[in-house]
Amino acid sequence: MSPRESRVGAGRIDLEALTITLGDGPRAFTAVRDVNAVIEPGEFVCILGPSGCGKSTLLAALAGHVAAIAGRALLDGRPIDGPHPERGMVFQQHTLLPWRKTLDNVAFGLKMRGVGKRERQRAAQALLERVGLGAFAHSYPAQLSGGMQQRAEIARAMLNEPRVLLMDEPFGALDAQTRAMMQSLLLAVWSERRPTVVFVTHDIDEALFLADRILVMSQSPGTVFEELRVPFARPRERGETRDLVTEPAFVALKRRCLALLRHQPAATPATSKTATAGNDIPHSVQTVS
Repeated sequence: MSPRESRVGAGRIDLEALTITLGDGPRAFTAVRDVNAVIEPGEFVCILGPSGCGKSTLLAALAGHVAAIAGRALLDGRPIDGPHPERGMVFQQHTLLPWRKTLDNVAFGLKMRGVGKRERQRAAQALLERVGLGAFAHSYPAQLSGGMQQRAEIARAMLNEPRVLLMDEPFGALDAQTRAMMQSLLLAVWSERRPTVVFVTHDIDEALFLADRILVMSQSPGTVFEELRVPFARPRERGETRDLVTEPAFVALKRRCLALLRHQPAATPATSKTATAGNDIPHSVQTVS
């Protein structure tokens, strides 16, 4: 299986002139305007932009929680018109059920699909082991740290084998060390199962460490005004002896992202352009192994 193929089937997302308005009457405003993008099956895409630019609104549209007033969002050629288990969602704050043990929280989606108790608990336990929570299967959410809660959230979302995993700043509330650990864990789990991932963040380092490609959004009303391909080889490493974020190519690309965010176009419909992130990086350091 090639690195670009998804192990959970298809998962292509097409955004076609997507426009979303929030609020009613005189308080209504356009949050997202004329967004055009294609996300390939199994691709890891980060949406990067300033606070209030509509990143989370765009993700909510992909989850089926908000409807567009113009344009459309498609998954594998079919319009997204409501929530569906094929699209898993992970938020910044956990949504684990406080009265259920971790094992039962992770297995909840399988229970709703009619999977038998023994089978769903066996599958949930195996995934908890994979994310380092095997010993906490019978703990309640309140007994877990923030990072452990988010690991359980990811396990719950992945257990349903979604075509698409939608993540809304899932590590934003974590300390720096835990956040780095969670980023590495997410990449490891993603590389095994290969759902399409759409990951919202305002953190440039996070986007560059995680993504195959970055969609940069303008200020509100948000639109995608540039796409950056991230050229770094996988697996990507964090550690005492080698850390991707200290590589010259990473630093150069970070400067480019900062420039894009500082010198954004005015809030007008934009024609998105795709760039290879390595264009501004010396050829000799474009690929980091």
